[in-house]
Order: sequence, then C-alpha cells, then structure tokens
Amino acid sequence: MSNSATDHATVPQTVWAVRGRHTGPAPEEVVRRALRRHKESGDIDDFAEPPPASGDPGRRVFEARWRAGGAVTVRARLTLVPREGRPRGHEWRLVAEAERPWDDAWPSPATLFWPDGGSGEGDDGSWDHHPAVPGLRFRHVNALPEDDKEMRRRLRDAAREAWCVHVVVHEAMTPDERGRLPLTGLLPPGLRHRVIEHRAAPQQLRGVNWALKDLGVEVPRGGAVLLPPDPAPQDYDGREHSVRTVFLDGSEPAGLIAVLRRFLALPRPLSPDAAEALTDLRENWTLMTLQEQLERERRLVAMYADALEAMTKSRDLYKQAAEQALEALAAYRDVPSPVLPQQRPGSRAPGALQQLTRTFERLKLTAWSRPQPEPATVTETNAAAADGTRAPDDTAAPEDEKPS
Repeated sequence: MSNSATDHATVPQTVWAVRGRHTGPAPEEVVRRALRRHKESGDIDDFAEPPPASGDPGRRVFEARWRAGGAVTVRARLTLVPREGRPRGHEWRLVAEAERPWDDAWPSPATLFWPDGGSGEGDDGSWDHHPAVPGLRFRHVNALPEDDKEMRRRLRDAAREAWCVHVVVHEAMTPDERGRLPLTGLLPPGLRHRVIEHRAAPQQLRGVNWALKDLGVEVPRGGAVLLPPDPAPQDYDGREHSVRTVFLDGSEPAGLIAVLRRFLALPRPLSPDAAEALTDLRENWTLMTLQEQLERERRLVAMYADALEAMTKSRDLYKQAAEQALEALAAYRDVPSPVLPQQRPGSRAPGALQQLTRTFERLKLTAWSRPQPEPATVTETNAAAADGTRAPDDTAAPEDEKPS
C-alpha cells in the first residue's frame, strides 16, 4: 500500500465529489425528475443536459447550479456511464465546486440529483450502491462478513476507493433499535453521502483487527476508525483518525464527526478519474448566466488579442532578421577578392617544396658519381655489324690471351 501522495494532485477544499452505481433501468429519467422538482421548489437556480459526445452515445451528462447558504454559487455536474459486466447498472460521478471552501452544513449535492426519500420523490434506493464493491451502500449499515478472509478482502477493496470515506464501527454490545440505524444519517448534510459505514458485531473485534492489520489501523472496542485510502494523504496517522467510543443510541456522534472533518481537511490525493471529472466540470461547463457568457467572451477576445500580438511580434522579428541577413550578404558580395602576394625572387620556398628539391638534387648527384662505360665509335659499330661479330667491350679477353 502506498504511503505517499506526492505524485498526485490534491482535492481542492472547494470540491465535493462522490461516485456510485444506479441499479435501475432508466437512471437518466430519475435525475431529470429530481432536477425539475428542485427547480420548481427553488432549491436550484437552473439545470441543463448537454448533448452527449459523438464517440460515447451511452453517456449522459447533467448540470445544475444553486446558491448554497443563499450567497455561494455552486456548480455541479453528474455523469452517467453504462457499466459492462458485473456489477451491472450505471456508474455515476458527481462533482460539485463552490466559490469558497465547502461547508458540510450545506445540502448534499447528491440529494439534488437523486431522490432522497420524502413524499412523492419515488426513492427506491437504486442509486446509493458502491460502484466497485458489491453489497456496499451509502445510506445503510453494511455488516461485515462472518468469514475473516472475506472480511479482509472487502475492507482491502474498500480502502482502494478514494472518492468517499470508509468508516469501520465496532459494536461493544448488541444495540437496540435506535443503535441499528446507520450513523451516516446522523452526520451533517455535506458529509452524509460521502461516507460508507462498515459495522462489526461484538464478537468480530479480533477478526476485524486481523483484517485491518495490512492497512496499518485498528478499531478500538466500541469505537470506530477511518480506512486510509491508497495512496494515503500526507501526514496521515491512523491513531489520529480513530474514535475511542461511539455511542449507538441515536445521538449525534460528535467524536466521529470531528475525525471526519479533520480527515477531509488533509491534502488528500485526487485520483485520476476524479481529476478527469473535475476538469470536465471546469472546461466543458455549459450552464452559464448572461454575465458569465459575457465574461467568457471577453476572456476569449483578450486571449485571441494576445495571440495575435505575439504572432505579429514574431513576424516583425523574423522580417528584421531577414533584412539584416540580406544586407550582410550584399556587403559581402561588394568586397573584392583578396590578391595573393607575389613570390619574391630568392625567397625561401615552402618547407615541403624545399624538401622535394633537396631530394631530386641528391638523386642527381648519385647518378653522376656512378662510373659510365666509354661509348663505341660509329666505325667500330658498323664493322662489327658487317662481320657479324660484337663490338669489343670491357669484358673481352686481353690481346695476349686470344688464340693464335
């Protein structure tokens, strides 16, 4: 498990993000009905459904804007993507960004896109499923499996989820009816749909701590602990993100709320898919007011003006450089060719020529010093040719040695 988040961007404090899975047949209709109802009631200012991208016809996008606390503008974007394989359904990603850091007293953006109970809302509970781990739900008490290995596998898979916060709660004793209610329903609205609760029975304390050993955390008896995501936030300490005692009597879990707030204030790493969803919200937003459209057009005009000025400046620089090059070339052509100085008589030849001259002189002297034979006269040569005899040479026998 990674313990460093230095290579990841962090979640801005102005962003509220969560993802889930809808198991029903037509989630886009559920979202449309919820948005229409909230616009009629004044909970949101407006909503829109941008057309899907040409390369992904099954994708659906919904945008909504409202004023949290009556003054802070919030922009939110929900994306529906059909899932292939198991678990089936539609995965949804919801990212909301406010003009200032998020306040957990504000309404949950999930309740503005999805029905959350109440009269006439038609909440069948299809939208609050975990997108990757089967059986987990946001607004329910998720009992841990009896098998220790299965429990370990579920907690390990849940810890890999960086979109929401996972809390493991241990029951010190079997609770009554009020204690069996989910603790997430007692959290502030801004935390309610960002937390998934795992519940361990009284006899599961040893098994759950064995399952949590690989994650480096431990749940106190009758208390709770937050699962560290992968990668963990900087300066994360599992001991600081646990609660010694959680009263399962229907009262507000003040200690757990304080730990959750402290955890969410950390520079938590932003997963790649969450970063993609946030970029999509910021760059492809379509639900603008007239003032925002005017400001956007002004920014575009200013950007184009800066680009045009930069292009004009580059063109002028290139033109100036070309003119200077042409002037330098013309000046170079006007300069006459340099005349080599004449070799003065008696001047010393270059070293290579002197060496060659000395070599030829040495060969010439050698040839002259070798003895040369005396040349025969023309008369002797012609007589020898008439008699068929050779002309006398140096090798002929002496006169007194000739036979008589």
